[in-house]
Amino acid sequence: MPTRILPAVGDVDAVRSLTTLLSQLPGAEPVAPVVDSTQLVDTLARLAAESVDELPEVVVVHERIGPVPALELIREVALRFPAVGVILVTTDASPGLFQAAMDYGARGLVAMPLSYEELASRVQAVAQWSAGVRRHLGHGGDVFTGVGGTVVTVSGAKGGVGATLTAVQLALAAQASGRTTALVDLDLQAGDVASYLDVQFRRSVVDLAAITDISPRVLADAVFRHDTGLALLLAPGEGERGEEVTDRAARQIVSALRSRYEVVVVDCGAQLSGAGAAAVEMADTALLVTTPDVVAVRGAKRTVRMWDRLQIRKAEETTVVVNRHTRATEIQPPLIQRITGTAVAATTVPAHYKELQGAVDAGRVHELDSKSVVKQALWGLAGELGLVKAAENAHKGGRARGDRGSVSLFRRRDGGG
Repeated sequence: MPTRILPAVGDVDAVRSLTTLLSQLPGAEPVAPVVDSTQLVDTLARLAAESVDELPEVVVVHERIGPVPALELIREVALRFPAVGVILVTTDASPGLFQAAMDYGARGLVAMPLSYEELASRVQAVAQWSAGVRRHLGHGGDVFTGVGGTVVTVSGAKGGVGATLTAVQLALAAQASGRTTALVDLDLQAGDVASYLDVQFRRSVVDLAAITDISPRVLADAVFRHDTGLALLLAPGEGERGEEVTDRAARQIVSALRSRYEVVVVDCGAQLSGAGAAAVEMADTALLVTTPDVVAVRGAKRTVRMWDRLQIRKAEETTVVVNRHTRATEIQPPLIQRITGTAVAATTVPAHYKELQGAVDAGRVHELDSKSVVKQALWGLAGELGLVKAAENAHKGGRARGDRGSVSLFRRRDGGG
């Protein structure tokens, strides 16, 4: 059986030399190279969605791949696609880098300039390892037919537009429909998820920041299990400690959560931190919440442009959610779409703060009445994003497990509530 090899190389000269050598290896079947980390993960996710058998046996990652650093990329591939063996190609073949690459999940390292014999030996060994893993899985291979959990980030165009409420309700909708769901507060200096859900818990995301290998036990110790079933990973109580959560730590934390939960919702707040930027970059869906007023829409446009300049996310890969929408306002979703250059969610959230105020003040937004038009809209948004198992909950009068709301909560709604 041929060995499928996927090169991930951003450097043009390195692509040429690597693909030439790979094509000469006996039994090798090189596939079209990918040029950056995003394309690599997207390609593997698409293949894994079909079947684990569609995944290449070997991925070759060049040291200058970007925008995610090579070692971080190797860790993400190892966590999300455990049956794929990764080889790092580097000019630094020191014992220190070799040990670091192994710690991050690589199965081999090849030094540059490339040697046919060394490359052939590494590819053969890693291919055998990958084949052994897949044989060991046997019929249990279905464990890895998915791509890991779905990650959704929620950011605010500015403070006070409703990003945290949106994140909380999306997570509640996913959990109530039967999906295992984690809600992460990466608004590291001003996170309010704990206040919205009446939670007091001494551990936070900071407790995972310095850990290089987040095991299920370590993750379980840091996560708070809410009465609704949500797994909460909270922001630190002392905002200054948020600086301890680097972009590298955030990538590792999100990857660990993705591997253990079907849905991961991340509240990134309105201020861009390195950790929040990493989460937005990794997300399957990046939401940007705005209200239909000039200041907020300008903030949304500014945020989208900044994400694009920093190569975090392209405008067309971002979805704007319009909160506090009324039909009377001059700024309507189509105008916001033209101004920001993003997609705009078909579901808008109506302006009915009075029905929220009691639940927000009491820190019990999870007990918001199912007749609330705001809740219905936000749960409808969850359905639009594919976060809920709507079809599986359409029986028994259409009630979702864990909530008294009807299945209409999962239908796409317009802004009129």
